[in-house]
Amino acid sequence: MEHHIALELVRITEKAAIDSARWTGRGDKNSADNAATTAIRSKLNSVAIDGTVVIGEGEMDEAPMLYIGEKVGNRLGPKIDIAVDPLEGTETVASGLNNAISVIAAAPEGNLLHAPDIYMEKLAVGPTLAGHLSLNDPIETTLAKASSILNKPFSDMTVSILDRERHREIIAALRAAGVRIKLLSHGDVMGAIEAATESEVDMYIGSGGAPEGVLAAAALKCLGGEMQGRLLPDGIEEVKRCKRMGISDPSQLLSMEDMVGRESVLFVATGVTPGDLLNGVRYLPNQKAETHSVIMHSENQTISFLRTIHKMPIPQEILTEAAM
Repeated sequence: MEHHIALELVRITEKAAIDSARWTGRGDKNSADNAATTAIRSKLNSVAIDGTVVIGEGEMDEAPMLYIGEKVGNRLGPKIDIAVDPLEGTETVASGLNNAISVIAAAPEGNLLHAPDIYMEKLAVGPTLAGHLSLNDPIETTLAKASSILNKPFSDMTVSILDRERHREIIAALRAAGVRIKLLSHGDVMGAIEAATESEVDMYIGSGGAPEGVLAAAALKCLGGEMQGRLLPDGIEEVKRCKRMGISDPSQLLSMEDMVGRESVLFVATGVTPGDLLNGVRYLPNQKAETHSVIMHSENQTISFLRTIHKMPIPQEILTEAAM
């Protein structure tokens, strides 16, 4: 994966973050999402790639922009798969909470899983635990294995999980075991990534969106961590959707290779609201804005953080008012 593509893609997530962050705390998640999606859509076709969206805003009949199967780029570069979430954390932005990001992952054509927009059971860990745990094991077994490998008592281990009613039994089991729990209100992608960063989190478990699982798997590959998943189709129609997207057995355990392939992967993200890994957008005086982004390459597991000050054009409505 050519490294210059990363710089082109991060400029796109920066634009999406700047435009969507204006909706922080305003209670309008749809406008925040539309702002991010429009920003990415307007810029993506200028990138020197021959890309196909494998994870986007929905299927063609459901999403007029960034739909699954849409061709993007100027067709003058390599053939690549694109996974994009213009705003991971729409409700987070609407409520003024932390850890919303704009994110894009890319890999050579045929490598990224065409994940339907359904739930996925997930297990994410960092480099020390990678290759040693299984999503097939009961949570008690997983905790025991992790404790032994990390040489930590349960009381020193931290597990992150979305704070959802569907996780009630898992959370009860974690509390019974005596581990520390980080309950996440939102932020499925960042929650999984945190398990492979220099944080207190040792693993991320639970169910969340399948597209977010693939995006997180791309980052975890760059970080030397691991993601395992299993799709959780709800009813025959979701099973059919899985099969239409090339997943013949929706119940199979999905490995990192199943989700992001064997070749190099690129992951870029820009913070929209403040988070543990990335700061959010700051609007500065004199029509400027500050963004914080991360660029990850799996080929050599390099992680680069980028702080950028943007000079922004004066909005057209302000120019119009000034002329009146």
